[in-house]
Amino acid sequence: MTSNADQPSKLRLSVTAYVERWPVKGTFIISRGAKTHVDVVICTISDGTYMGRGEATPIYYEGETVESCVAAIEAFARTHARFDRADLLDQIPRGAARNALDCALWDLECRTKSLELWQLAGLPEPKPLITAFTISLADPAKMEADARAASETYSLLKLKLAGSNDRERVAAVHRGAPKARLIVDANESWNDLEIAEEAGILAQWGVELIEQPVSAGRDALLANVRSPIPLCADESCQSSADIARLAPYYQAVNIKLDKAGGLTEAINMADAAEKAGLKLMVGCMLSTSLAIRPAFALAQRAAWVDLDGPILLAKDRPDAMIFANGRVMLNE
Repeated sequence: MTSNADQPSKLRLSVTAYVERWPVKGTFIISRGAKTHVDVVICTISDGTYMGRGEATPIYYEGETVESCVAAIEAFARTHARFDRADLLDQIPRGAARNALDCALWDLECRTKSLELWQLAGLPEPKPLITAFTISLADPAKMEADARAASETYSLLKLKLAGSNDRERVAAVHRGAPKARLIVDANESWNDLEIAEEAGILAQWGVELIEQPVSAGRDALLANVRSPIPLCADESCQSSADIARLAPYYQAVNIKLDKAGGLTEAINMADAAEKAGLKLMVGCMLSTSLAIRPAFALAQRAAWVDLDGPILLAKDRPDAMIFANGRVMLNE
């Protein structure tokens, strides 16, 4: 499989992990709450000559914290002086700690072999991609105003919903940005709604994808749903092992490297999803451009791209990805 690209022999490696805090631009609001900053974990791996870096954002709704992720990375490093990507998959649970390690290892390998990530991973040569821009959860009037402002730059908007007054929110966003493509993220809040009926209403405003309408683990609620809009698994889809179980209920999956536990497993997920006939969305948590680079490489295979994490922050890294005219691209 693509993720099993040739790896170098196991070298003796030095690993460090630490925490950075990045302020959010304004406030980022979803149905689970508001965030004014994001804490990320930075992992570095050195072979004595070259150093690779990886960044990960803890999956807060699964109980991860930056402290627990740093501790997991340090514990692994104490007992593994030599390791490769297969060791990470075998010996560390999926999640942000493994993501930081895995992406740092990919970065190190790129540097030691003088290859670009897409070349090493067997992914398409990167080109600029249209990325969604997130409209935070708010009252309809505020979301309408935010959408109107965002649509001056972004042609694809992603709306955070909450399970109540969602029709009013989507209608308002459509009024504010009538030419924009729309994705909605229900964030597991539609368990008690008639989803096909809800989707039928939203279709009139051009919604083209609905993320995670029901709670993770309750996907069988979708068994008899005939939605006019494709349904996309997010929280329900954590690894390649989930794909076969979810394929009867969804038409797409949202792959995030923090959920998957790194680019290696994310590529495995993409392979399994495409084999099952599911379309791909590649998303992200709140993060800087360091975390977006490996996700951007995989996003070259995706039908929908949602890599706006850095532009929701008050500032990004000096060597940031470029976000221009609604697209994300590498900073060469």
